[in-house]
Amino acid sequence: MAEKVDVMKAFYRLLHPRPAVLVTCIDKEGRSNTLAISWISPVSREPPMIIISVAKKRYSNALIKETGEFVVNIPSDKLVENVHFCGTVSGRDVEDKIGKAKLTAKPAKVVRAPIIEECPAHLECKVKQVIDCGSHDLFLAEVVAAYADPEAFKEGLWDQKVARILLHAGGNIYSKPEEFFKATGKP
Repeated sequence: MAEKVDVMKAFYRLLHPRPAVLVTCIDKEGRSNTLAISWISPVSREPPMIIISVAKKRYSNALIKETGEFVVNIPSDKLVENVHFCGTVSGRDVEDKIGKAKLTAKPAKVVRAPIIEECPAHLECKVKQVIDCGSHDLFLAEVVAAYADPEAFKEGLWDQKVARILLHAGGNIYSKPEEFFKATGKP
């Protein structure tokens, strides 16, 4: 094996690819926005909690702090161009970013922030804590509603033939998951 090299400038990409998601949020006047992120993780089953990391300079960071809620919309690989647009254009500079991304905002079930209809699954969230982590804030949130397309998500797993969840490797590089396989438990 070759000698390993220093990759500190891109340390976080050692943990990629990761699911690319569209986080929707809303301001107090009812204007919605979305941003693309891949820094997201479940942190608790009971209560159902997730955490997302959002750069402080992002417009959506202020909106999430303002309203205390957001929706995680989980896109398939068919939405790669829409997701990339949402990750590279600021809602601060573009009115109706969701519409400009050729996506459809629909009312969520519990929170005020909208869902993205084209996505096969959604997690509606209410912020419980904001943690300052330098360049980013972590939003620890309770999942108050979770729903998915029954053809795409069956028996607690994605059906890879129906919904190929978009993965982000870094920059404008994306991938799709391979077919699932099972471990035998024997090294």
